[in-house]
Parts: sequence; structure tokens; C-alpha cells
Amino acid sequence: MIRFIGGLGTFLILICLLIDQSISFYVRDRVFEHIEPLPYRPYAIVLGTSKYVATGKTNDYYTHRLAAAKMLIDKQKVSALLLSGDNRTLQYNEPRNMFRDLRKMGVPEDRLFQDFAGFRTLDSVIRANKVFQLPAYTIISQKFHCERALLIAKYHDIDAICFAANQPETYLGTRVREIFARIKALFDLMFGVQPYFLGEPEPLPLPENQ
Repeated sequence: MIRFIGGLGTFLILICLLIDQSISFYVRDRVFEHIEPLPYRPYAIVLGTSKYVATGKTNDYYTHRLAAAKMLIDKQKVSALLLSGDNRTLQYNEPRNMFRDLRKMGVPEDRLFQDFAGFRTLDSVIRANKVFQLPAYTIISQKFHCERALLIAKYHDIDAICFAANQPETYLGTRVREIFARIKALFDLMFGVQPYFLGEPEPLPLPENQ
């Protein structure tokens, strides 16, 4: 019985790792880690995360995503940003935090738009296309998160690419959680899970390349 349980556990771990690596391989041609070859897209979607970690320190994932977003604006790889994140309470508002910090970093207000219903990666990716009517866009997040977002985009026939923000030095725990997040994402796609809020279209203006 012990050998059976051990063997079953090993088999399940291998299946999880296979799914994880298969997703990375499936979207590999849409992930850009260097800015020079990144094609121009009018909009980039900045995927939200908490500004602070439990200790009160600023979250490096958050800081690196905003730095990447600012760089894409400065290098004219995108013309505007859609800041998509969780807005669950008056005190916790990811899009508002990103908006304020990017303004402090010098990004003009007219380049910034907010999606307050980006509760999950699935919501952010689908709403950008279906609600905000963006036919093609760049996703900004860390590489492992980009790959899951691109899986969702490809499944829904959304023309998305991703620019990978810098990865914090210590992220083993986050990467392990990502394996399970990818498995959940596959089940969501298989069972047709939709965003929590997918109301009427709110088309964003399509800026010209500047």
C-alpha cells in the first residue's frame, strides 16, 4: 500500500510537471524577454498584483511590472496601458495603485486606463478583448505568469504577446504555486469559465504609434 501511494504520488507530480512545461512550450513564440524584438502594439495590459507583501515591504513583482510598463512606453513599444487588477475593497485596489505609481514615474495620465474587474488572470485577458475591444495587445507580467495568460488568450483566439518583466531573485514558492494555477486554468478553459463581470463593451480609443 505504501509503495502504491508513493508511486501514485510520483505519477501525479510528473503529470503536473508535464502540464507545466507543455504550457511553456505551447506559448514560447509569444513571450519576449528583450525589448528590441518586441513588436509594437497600441496597448499593453499590466496584470495586477499586491503592492506590498505580508511584511509591509514593497512587492518586487509589482515594482518590476511597473518598471517594464514604463520602459515599453518610453521605448514606444506601446502607446497606452490598461491597468487590470483586483478592486475587492476600498482599501485594496490594484489598478488605482498602479495608476498612481505610474503617474509618479512620469507616465502621462492620458496613457493610462483602468480595469477594476481584473479579479483573475482569466478576467483580465478576456475583458481586455471583449469589454475594452482591444484586437491585439501586449501582456506585462513575469514570464511564468505571462505563459498562463497567453494560454488563456490563445484558447480564446485573442491576438496577444507578452513582455516578461524582471523576475525577483527568490520565487521558488511562487513558481510551485504557478504549477497548480496552470492546472486550474486548464480546467477553467475546459469547463468554459467566464469572467465574473463581462458587461457591455467599453471600447478604448486606439492610439496611433507615437
